Amino acid sequence: MGTKNLALVVGSYDDTAAASEDYQALRGGQDAGGYEIVGAVVLVRDKDGKVQVKEHGDKTVGKGAAWGAGAGVVVGLFAPPLLAATAVGAGVGAILGKIKKNHEEKQFGVDVDEYLARGTSAVVAVVDDRWADKVEKALERSDKRISKAIDSDDYDKLREAIEKSADDVVEQINS
Repeated sequence: MGTKNLALVVGSYDDTAAASEDYQALRGGQDAGGYEIVGAVVLVRDKDGKVQVKEHGDKTVGKGAAWGAGAGVVVGLFAPPLLAATAVGAGVGAILGKIKKNHEEKQFGVDVDEYLARGTSAVVAVVDDRWADKVEKALERSDKRISKAIDSDDYDKLREAIEKSADDVVEQINS
């Protein structure tokens, strides 16, 4: 994957049902051959600020990767602090720190409070950048959308670190 140019595509929703519908539309678009999704999740943030992964890439979205690792990578690239709150293991923490620093230095521009405010949902997808426009358009029910380039090296390193502790990450995300 290291040579691909990747993009993070985020759609923000006031209505969780609309987020789920767009997520299903993403899956349908991939199944129809319109684009390829590396990984995707639906995140829901309750009024208290707790974030849950409601839907995630499985064997049809994410190319067969273990969902815990795939969901963890997507969440970590979108908002390293959200994954850090659930992830365990020094390797994951070190990579998240590097990604967070890169986001700050590059003015990454995806504000968690803007795109996943309390009481809202978000569809977050990692795609090859050639599909970013199509995926962004597929999030038609979203209140706002954004697409940002991400470092494929960050993706690879975070994926490897999470795969090494995938069982722990899955357990924490599910709790």
